[in-house]
Amino acid sequence: MIVFREAELADIAAVLALLKDDSLGAAREVDSLSEYLEAFRQMTAEGNNHLIVGEIDGRIVATYQITYISGLSLKAARRAQIESVRISSDLRRQGLGRLMFDDAAKRAKEAGCSLMQLTMNASRQDSAKFYGSVGFTPSHIGYKREL
Repeated sequence: MIVFREAELADIAAVLALLKDDSLGAAREVDSLSEYLEAFRQMTAEGNNHLIVGEIDGRIVATYQITYISGLSLKAARRAQIESVRISSDLRRQGLGRLMFDDAAKRAKEAGCSLMQLTMNASRQDSAKFYGSVGFTPSHIGYKREL
């Protein structure tokens, strides 16, 4: 059974391995842990930015980041932004993603959010189908700009 919990500093190497466990991540993530450890410290200090891991029998097999954002639009809706969604490649298509998003929805509701939103790389067609199956609608077009 998978258990979702807040990540700890000792989990970051395993999370990095999950982020690199596909062609896109393998090309953009680096091996040096120092940047990721510092980023985790910054996320933790922010308060509304949480890294979650899914663990089975002591092995970290899933991760996602959830950030709570207060805003004025949509009747001052508070949102949960979901990022960096990963399931270990040897465990995909076994229902863990559904459990992950159940966990995310529970956390978002507890934080006073009225909606969850996410972005994904447009090349991830299987991910798009999955997100639709767990209730997300492709309602917006997202853009990114490197600084």
